[in-house]
Amino acid sequence: MKRIFISMVLFLPLLGAAQTTVTLKSAIDTTLRNSFEVQIAGNNLEASKINNTLGVAGGLPSVNASVNDNQSISDVNQKLNTGVKIQKSSSNQNTMSSNITAGIVLFNGFRIVATKGRLDHLQSLNELQLNMQIQNSMANVMTQYYDIVRQQEYLKINQVSLDVSKQKLDIVTARKNVGMANDADYLQALIDVNAAEQNLRTQQLEVDQAKTSLLEIMSQKQYYPITVNDSILVDRTIELNTVTNYINQNPQYLSAEQQVRINEQIVKEVSALRYPTLRLSTGYNLNRSQSSAGQLLLNQSYGPFAGVNLQIPIYNGNAYRVQKKVAEFNVDNAVLQQESLLNTLTSDAVKMYQSYSTTLQQLDSQKNTIEMSNRLVQLVLRRFQVSQATILDVKAAQASFETTGYQLVNLEYAAKVAEIELKRLMYQLGN
Repeated sequence: MKRIFISMVLFLPLLGAAQTTVTLKSAIDTTLRNSFEVQIAGNNLEASKINNTLGVAGGLPSVNASVNDNQSISDVNQKLNTGVKIQKSSSNQNTMSSNITAGIVLFNGFRIVATKGRLDHLQSLNELQLNMQIQNSMANVMTQYYDIVRQQEYLKINQVSLDVSKQKLDIVTARKNVGMANDADYLQALIDVNAAEQNLRTQQLEVDQAKTSLLEIMSQKQYYPITVNDSILVDRTIELNTVTNYINQNPQYLSAEQQVRINEQIVKEVSALRYPTLRLSTGYNLNRSQSSAGQLLLNQSYGPFAGVNLQIPIYNGNAYRVQKKVAEFNVDNAVLQQESLLNTLTSDAVKMYQSYSTTLQQLDSQKNTIEMSNRLVQLVLRRFQVSQATILDVKAAQASFETTGYQLVNLEYAAKVAEIELKRLMYQLGN
């Protein structure tokens, strides 16, 4: 048994060394590097960059080549005006045609310009959505990181409560040994110690699960033990005017603005359908026809060509006019959605700032309360030791300390979450 105990003592430092210490910066860096959502948004941006070309918009020439070769067998029965008769069965005939053509649009109501503008705005939209996803991922990992800190603070409170319960048990046991304590106090002290130990184990589970959730946000494929050594420090310098002034720089709001621009370009594209289209085309043709019987045994022609094609839309059931009206309504809806989003973001900022400022005020008074609760526990324990307080007095002081401790930690966490959200709205996370 002694050897086993010595081996365990020697092995415990190795277990501690196996844990990886995670800081807020390392958690954010790992999240942004591995986040599936960030990678998807990045891929969407790269796709929009590749797609944003003049060729996709239709402004570059198009070149095509084609070859057709047909072989046929037929019976020939011809009578010419010269009196010559041609009659042959199973005559072979071969017809081949090939060409290479090139064309370019000279004018189509500036639809190419409108399409290229839409592709530009789509690329800008994807850039904003990537930035927005980065900010959201940072906010998620920061919130979860400080949740671990919160759960660990709960654990410290439970540990202090367990220590108080053990001190209470020690005092009652010492009294019982000299016949000065009854069995009821002794059993109650034992029950309190057992309950405190159970609370400590339950809270340790909360800490472990919070760490697992952080690893999930960090997109870790394997779960491993981590250590977080940090405290909750709240930035008290945020002002409401600063937040509301930055709302129009929020990526979500700017994305809505880009959607308005995209819909405006679609209106221009649809309007261009009602204008004539002028196309220049050129190429080279080769045609060859050969027959084993008949009046024409071989016919071959080849040479270049060039031409201009003008297409004028005259009437198509007012389809283009309807499409333009629908596109204009989409622009109006996009503008309304942008205004609604601005109203929502501003309202969220005001409510979040109200929570932030109120929580900061509560924090100052709550810190004094926890100090008084701690002193109360120590005082009641000393009075209990000299039989000037009952075990119920100690338990009441202990419960008061736990409640005020939980309230303080919750206020610190709530203030930190509000700070994170306000900075996310200002697009200043990580600054």
